[in-house]
Amino acid sequence: MLKPADCPYCGEHFETEVDCYSGSQDYIEDCPACCRPIEFHLEIGLDEESASLTTRRDDD
Repeated sequence: MLKPADCPYCGEHFETEVDCYSGSQDYIEDCPACCRPIEFHLEIGLDEESASLTTRRDDD
């Protein structure tokens, strides 16, 4: 499933692939524009079809 995200460093808007079947998780992925590390928090709903994705700076 593709989810929209915004880089907390440069503001770039992009879509990222999330795996709804692995459960809720935290992971780090580099921004496709500025290459800085973004911390992602993925929260999966009970039905495994709904997902909430939040981003924050790696240095926060």
